[in-house]
Amino acid sequence: MQIAAGKTAPPSRAELRRIVTAIVIGNGFVAYDFTVYSFSAVIIGNLFFPSHSPASSLLLSLATFGAGFVMRPLGAIMIGHIADSRGRKAGLTVSLTLMTLGTWLIACLPDYASIGPAATVLMVLARLMQGLAAGGEIGPASASLMESAAYRQRCFMVSWRGASQGAAAFAAALVGASTTMLLSPAEMHAWGWRIPFVLGGLIGPVGWYLRRRMPAAAPQKRARLSPARMFAEHPRALVCGLLMMAAPSVGIYLTVFYMPAYLVRTLQRPPAISLWTACLSGLVILVVTPLFARAADRLASRKTLQYASLAASLVLAWPAFWALTHGAADLVALAIITAYVALAVNNAGPSSVLMMEALPVHRRAAGLAVIYSFGVVLFGGFSPFIVTWLINRTGDPMVPAWYLMGATLLTLAALKGFPEPATRGACSTCPSQPSA
Repeated sequence: MQIAAGKTAPPSRAELRRIVTAIVIGNGFVAYDFTVYSFSAVIIGNLFFPSHSPASSLLLSLATFGAGFVMRPLGAIMIGHIADSRGRKAGLTVSLTLMTLGTWLIACLPDYASIGPAATVLMVLARLMQGLAAGGEIGPASASLMESAAYRQRCFMVSWRGASQGAAAFAAALVGASTTMLLSPAEMHAWGWRIPFVLGGLIGPVGWYLRRRMPAAAPQKRARLSPARMFAEHPRALVCGLLMMAAPSVGIYLTVFYMPAYLVRTLQRPPAISLWTACLSGLVILVVTPLFARAADRLASRKTLQYASLAASLVLAWPAFWALTHGAADLVALAIITAYVALAVNNAGPSSVLMMEALPVHRRAAGLAVIYSFGVVLFGGFSPFIVTWLINRTGDPMVPAWYLMGATLLTLAALKGFPEPATRGACSTCPSQPSA
């Protein structure tokens, strides 16, 4: 694709297939490698953060999981700027390379018993590297997908970025559940926990190759790296967008990634059953997210279905966790969790498109990346740690429900205040031709 006089030729069908394949596989890989850590949090806590208290080891391990989120805003600014100034393809390639390096470091890292405190330091370093990559991935990936689609297909196209994260969660949990069932606890503790990271590291080069073959396009306008100026130019969209991240961030990190540890540690459920809940939750996100986005594309407002989904998840959070904490059978618990995930974690398409349509093309990748990354840091990354701490302090296993309800109320208020074009297709900052 070539750019001349500020106009961009739409991608051909073959180019569109390459774009979607490269982004979906690459984004799924980034999400897989960043989140697979959570499914091994208990073992990693014992091996790299030794303590006399198992609860303390788990808290330190979860804190390191959250530490990866500290780097996400920096990655959003740096890699988002690369995508806006050098092209989406350049930013996507950088994020994938960093994630691959961080994943291989975790896969090959000796534990604390072998090299002492260096193991702890290197584990944290690997998570920070992964956080840098994950922070810069969302903006360029979402912008590339949206700019490759017609207006009435934008939510559906961008939803595949969210769906790929569901596929990543499914794959990570499936690998975790399979290794837990096939290996003994001693084998899992000795080497089995490394298998998910090795598999993720092997996928990395495939994604990198696919992204290198993506059609490249320069941005329509050169952008300077100036987060302060970006906030000054678009304060309402960025602040409301950041607050809108509360419900989806808390939702996915509590109901999908933290749920295995919660079911095992707090509710004393079998480890295999707890991991299968994450498998089904990821599968539900993969299936429901595009369907939800397809419906959103047919409505006049990007907000309508988001309001409905948020209201339903707000009403059902307390009953769902009440049933989990009051002896629901394992299969019933599995159905409750997956049903709640289907309601609460399904709006990646319309929410991302709503945010990007409020930003000009030359701020779009960095802007969405900053919204997403700061939002996840504030609301999602440390939510497993905070909820675990609150449960230990209060003894109340219903803490996750209250936390989810608070986040949902905040997102509802922010969604109401988010700027939206008055009529369909009235977005003045949206290009008339798709670009990638």
